[in-house]
Amino acid sequence: MANLLRSKLSNVATSVSNKSQAKVSGMFARMGFQAATDEEAVGFAHCDDLDFEHRQGLQMDILKSEGELCGDEGAEPPVEGDIHYQRGGGAPLPPSGSKDQALGAGGEFGGHDKPKITAWEAGWNVTNAIQGMFVLGLPYAILHGGYLGLFLIIFAAVVCCYTGKILIACLYEENEDGEVVRVRDSYVAIANACCAPRFPTLGGRVVNVAQIIELVMTCILYVVVSGNLMYNSFPGLPVSQKSWSIIATAVLLPCAFLKNLKAVSKFSLLCTLAHFVINILVIAYCLSRARDWAWEKVKFYIDVKKFPISIGIIVFSYTSQIFLPSLEGNMQQPSEFHCMMNWTHIAACVLKGLFALVAYLTWADETKEVITDNLPGSIRAVVNIFLVAKALLSYPLPFFAAVEVLEKSLFQEGSRAFFPACYGGDGRLKSWGLTLRCALVVFTLLMAIYVPHFALLMGLTGSLTGAGLCFLLPSLFHLRLLWRKLLWHQVFFDVAIFVIGGICSVSGFVHSLEGLIEAYRTNAED
Repeated sequence: MANLLRSKLSNVATSVSNKSQAKVSGMFARMGFQAATDEEAVGFAHCDDLDFEHRQGLQMDILKSEGELCGDEGAEPPVEGDIHYQRGGGAPLPPSGSKDQALGAGGEFGGHDKPKITAWEAGWNVTNAIQGMFVLGLPYAILHGGYLGLFLIIFAAVVCCYTGKILIACLYEENEDGEVVRVRDSYVAIANACCAPRFPTLGGRVVNVAQIIELVMTCILYVVVSGNLMYNSFPGLPVSQKSWSIIATAVLLPCAFLKNLKAVSKFSLLCTLAHFVINILVIAYCLSRARDWAWEKVKFYIDVKKFPISIGIIVFSYTSQIFLPSLEGNMQQPSEFHCMMNWTHIAACVLKGLFALVAYLTWADETKEVITDNLPGSIRAVVNIFLVAKALLSYPLPFFAAVEVLEKSLFQEGSRAFFPACYGGDGRLKSWGLTLRCALVVFTLLMAIYVPHFALLMGLTGSLTGAGLCFLLPSLFHLRLLWRKLLWHQVFFDVAIFVIGGICSVSGFVHSLEGLIEAYRTNAED
């Protein structure tokens, strides 16, 4: 009898050991390791036990620190690295509290005192990003792409909607109880998790660089389009496009003093509504000339040299992936995110396709880089002035975002900072920090002066950073983080998007760069 009991207890212990080894091995396999032998599995299990004890100790430290903070309100708050344990390059674990509190909408990332937004408000934000001023360059894309350009407007909408969804999927993982929880809070956190454990910060740096390039190029495009619109609105004045760009930059120089966007955000709704009104006016004028539409000019063949530029223009007009993680984390019902992405991108696809086709049919081969330049003088001046106002009011948003990324990456990382902090102990901006901000404004002006080509710059940016942030990185991260859970068709879609996006990105970048060089040489000869 005793032998039988010992045998059963031994079998139970072996079963429990095998299950724990399988769980630990699966966990490390998801992190990029493989437990190949029993000795390695035992070692990993021991490490996991130490990890559990370490987290329990940290949890007690959190409770103690919270008790001390409640008792002494004047005490300094603990350093973030002392109370949060990060695992695999991901986001910090939730603080002590109820399970529902930790796993609620937004969780620790959204903050419980922050007002949440509805799906309609989130959709409005996405619409602002993908229905902005840069749709003015889409008819130029149809000029060089014909019907294939229209197909790309639809294709880019479908792909960007899909990559936005899989990017959000990378924010979540299953916990030990099989529940899906939000463990990351940003694009950078996803990138760092993909490169962990060997290069835990490499992915975040790559994303930050791409983000800074796209934001700065967006600022440059606003200055370029402001100078272009003013020059074409008042051709009789002895003021060149470069001079108009300098005037626009002088108006934008106070952006260097911005500490927050409260004042600017008040105008965002009015700017967006004004832009929709302008689009309606342009379409109304085009419809009034429907009898003269040149359907025969819409080609089935493409210009091999200039069509890749059109790809970059179309992709850049759909870029919104940078802020989607933050947007989803602040939604009242994150489960409505997919539905919101569907209807916003369907609406964008329909409106962009109609706008680009109708505008191209009206002017055909005379279509210019900025479509409002084709309007008759009486209408063009009024429309362009509204567009310039919108561009100038839109400039602070990407500028402030670029400044924040630069300051957090280079000036606010504690001992890892490359340069001293831009702010003093009293929270005031230091003089040299203000100088750097002014230098960034001047840099956007210099780029706008020396490269005053709206469509080519838009194509270059879309090919360089737009394709990377919207096509390449989301599909790569999805494969890396969720490989074991993906179905075969999901793997196929991700690989196809990565390959097609890579080809389009390289091709568009090369041809956009060639177009800029050719345009620069032409201007030099003139």
